[in-house]
Amino acid sequence: MNKRILIGLALFTYVSPFNLVSAKDSDAPQPLEEFLPEIGYKTVEIAVKEFEYHYNKELKLPLRVPPISFTHHFGRFSDLDGEMNDQLEVVMISDQLPQNHFKIKVRPVQHKMSFEKYKTDVFKLKNGSEAAYIENPRIGFHLLVFERDNWQYVFSIDRDVADQVTAEVLIDIANSIDYPKQKY
Repeated sequence: MNKRILIGLALFTYVSPFNLVSAKDSDAPQPLEEFLPEIGYKTVEIAVKEFEYHYNKELKLPLRVPPISFTHHFGRFSDLDGEMNDQLEVVMISDQLPQNHFKIKVRPVQHKMSFEKYKTDVFKLKNGSEAAYIENPRIGFHLLVFERDNWQYVFSIDRDVADQVTAEVLIDIANSIDYPKQKY
């Protein structure tokens, strides 16, 4: 029995060096523009059109974005069974600085998510509505949650850049939704 174990170990150590794993250029991470469409992301414009068509209602997005750099922006409309979990996601991200990650989620207020017990602060938007600010270290993001035009908006920013994208900056972004509708 001991002889078999020794022979097995000898073969293992002899054969092992020839089966080394090595990294190749093809092992590099897949670019975001290839990976994210595989899980349903597309251009923001197309995702917004799908969302508006589904709900037969116009959606306004903010004109402002956080004052940090992004390399990509994507959108995804999730049309799941029923309407309770249907939502639009707009993602802005950097493949150079992964902490530069901003997301907007929008859903109808009748299917809103409750964040009441997580509120850190409450702010007043310029249209008079309230926005709840949430700092929860367990989720890794700081959130700004508010309602307008029968939509619930949830802005999230990576906590690693929350010193640059403060609650006040998120409020400015939310207030930039109040732009006049252009006539063509």
